[in-house]
Amino acid sequence: VRIFPPLTNATAVFCSHIYKRNRDMTKTWKGKTEQLLRVDDHDFTMRPAFGGPAIPVGVDVQVESLDSISEVDMDFTMTLYLRHYWKDERLSFPSTTNKSMTFDGRLVKKIWVPDVFFVHSKRSFTHDTTTDNIMLRVFPDGHVLYSMRITVTAMCNMDFSRFPLDSQTCSLELESYAYTDEDLMLYWKNGNESLKTDEKISLSQFLIQKFHTTSRLAFYSSTGWYNRLYINFTLRRHIFFFLLQTYFPATLMVMLSWVSFWIDRRAVPARVSLGITTVLTMSTIITGVNASMPRVSYIKAVDVYLWVSFVFVFLSVLEYAAVNYLTTVQERKERKLRERFPCTCGIPHSKTMMLDGNYSESDANSLAGYTRNQMVPEEEKQEKMVVHLAMSNESNSSRKRGLKGHVGLLIIQNTHAIDKYSRLIFPGTYIFFNLIYWSVFS
Repeated sequence: VRIFPPLTNATAVFCSHIYKRNRDMTKTWKGKTEQLLRVDDHDFTMRPAFGGPAIPVGVDVQVESLDSISEVDMDFTMTLYLRHYWKDERLSFPSTTNKSMTFDGRLVKKIWVPDVFFVHSKRSFTHDTTTDNIMLRVFPDGHVLYSMRITVTAMCNMDFSRFPLDSQTCSLELESYAYTDEDLMLYWKNGNESLKTDEKISLSQFLIQKFHTTSRLAFYSSTGWYNRLYINFTLRRHIFFFLLQTYFPATLMVMLSWVSFWIDRRAVPARVSLGITTVLTMSTIITGVNASMPRVSYIKAVDVYLWVSFVFVFLSVLEYAAVNYLTTVQERKERKLRERFPCTCGIPHSKTMMLDGNYSESDANSLAGYTRNQMVPEEEKQEKMVVHLAMSNESNSSRKRGLKGHVGLLIIQNTHAIDKYSRLIFPGTYIFFNLIYWSVFS
């Protein structure tokens, strides 16, 4: 058997003080809460001081989280603690300690509370796990604190003209539904200090720059003027995701299309397949970006970049079409020229040499010892000439030595002039476009 020491006088006085300070009010009060607050003695369907001046209702908000931002639906979802402060003398009660009484949501249905709603909201609800997240605190002089935890999805008018290099400003608007400014004066309790945010709030695609509060009057032609409170916040989009998923692949596709300028123009399958592949890939990138965006009727910044890149890729395909066409026309002219000047000189060993336009006609004719008038008439000048070189055993040794390095030589310039210019013009123009683009939109 454990024997406890007897209580001293000092211990008894201390315990008595604790008991008096922490008395259980449910045991000392014989009635109900409704009787203490005289709920049944008043008509709480009417606002406090009905018929008198407007009742001031202070508001403060603590933002718990900013859950999501949807560009497609043009809305945002926010979870917050919404608190109202007002005075209702009908709820005053006698108290010797001047302490407040705290209740849950069951008493809210029996008294008057402000009818605040969210303007332009699409969905909203009060959390109810494990019970309704509602708190009511009543002070002896009739001051009331009414707090609830709410998740609301509201509309946000977004401007995507600079997407994805844009900043968006959204607002959550609060307003009394039934009471005009003559009956209820809604205001921020502590100005800008009335809005508190959690420091851990973050979004995957946006940087939250600032929260601030404003208020103004809203007019409805049928009912009048109402006090409206605004929770404003500015979001700046993170660009790194779009650099990896959109800009960098598009730039690579444009650069890949330039590879065809270094491929032999006679390699038709290689150059055609490369051009078609880059065009289809750019189309896929454009489709993927637009699938995650609302169907707006104006041009976005990303559209400018992607469509200009698409034009560069498409022009590279047209460039090869031009090269292939000019090559075909050139070969047709050479065939006609060979048919017009066949090798009928009776010399057994004849060779053909194609000379690029970089060589003069006189130089080409001098290789074979023929004069210009002997080969081609004046009116039939061509960019490339076909010269038939004939060698005979009767030729002198000096002519043989002069033609030793050229006999049987087929000089074919495989790179067309258009390909040469495209190697410089396409990259230079695209770099210039990038400089202008990023200087304007960044």
